[in-house]
Amino acid sequence: MKKIIVLMALMMIQAMYAGTVSDSISIPRDGYAVALEDCDACGCAAGNGSSGFESLLNPQFIGVKYFAQYYKAKENLFVHDLTQDQYFNTIQLWGKIPVAKNVNVYASIPFQFHTKKTLQGDIGIHGIGDANVMGIYQLIDSKDSSHQLNGGLGMKIPIGKFDEKGISGVNPSFQLGTGSWDYQMILNYKFQKNKLAVLLNTDYTLKTENKKHYRFGNQWNYAATGFYRLWESENSIFSGKLGMQGEVYDWNRQFGEVMPKTAGSALYGRLGFETSYEKFSLGSEVMLPVYSHLAGGDIEAKSRFSIFLNIGI
Repeated sequence: MKKIIVLMALMMIQAMYAGTVSDSISIPRDGYAVALEDCDACGCAAGNGSSGFESLLNPQFIGVKYFAQYYKAKENLFVHDLTQDQYFNTIQLWGKIPVAKNVNVYASIPFQFHTKKTLQGDIGIHGIGDANVMGIYQLIDSKDSSHQLNGGLGMKIPIGKFDEKGISGVNPSFQLGTGSWDYQMILNYKFQKNKLAVLLNTDYTLKTENKKHYRFGNQWNYAATGFYRLWESENSIFSGKLGMQGEVYDWNRQFGEVMPKTAGSALYGRLGFETSYEKFSLGSEVMLPVYSHLAGGDIEAKSRFSIFLNIGI
């Protein structure tokens, strides 16, 4: 009965705060999973909102994930208060397949639908976002698998539409794509003992100039997450997770000139659960800001929510 109450409480908390996204991962029978965050500044809109490898121990998978983000922003230069609501929503197809010993390839492609509520009415965009492809290599795996270290290199392919008019607003990342080829580097460490696992993730995205001579700022993400196995049986497992995640964004540039009020940083708390049954895995997560200073204070992060369903292959 206590286990049922814990599960219901976690799901209720996430439903109350549903508004945005974060990467979440399936939990394997014999271990824990690892998530990687990768969001473009102020909205995860200009990129695909997430990339990287979803699990270090899980069997390879294909799946679908929904994630949402909520921000408050200034309406324009003449308004002092943050009056504009901005919602970024993504449905993403992803997968991870082996190609050689200790080597996997991760790929994802998103469909995005974003809305901002202005004094003149709602503005919405929707369509395919930028795709991601990444190679992941297992660098270290201790004999008892209590320590693992993985690294990855990848790129973002500019499939999503970039609208030059959109960069004139408070949030230039209100886009379907960056219009640029961007490159990613990832490092991920896991320590596991009995029912507890601690995951440390960091990644860096190097962004390039697009055909419109606009370049989104480089981005550094870092995260620390603890997993605790609350329940397991022969065919299933249920775990809770708690952690923190930080994001740092460099300045955007146009024709090589720095664009003011485009750099920033944010720190989030994370709460979620992940469960698996045979080949199926389900997970959900809420992220709430502990600190937010985006676009010189003109944008404030409010919440993120995600849910995914994966099938092992």
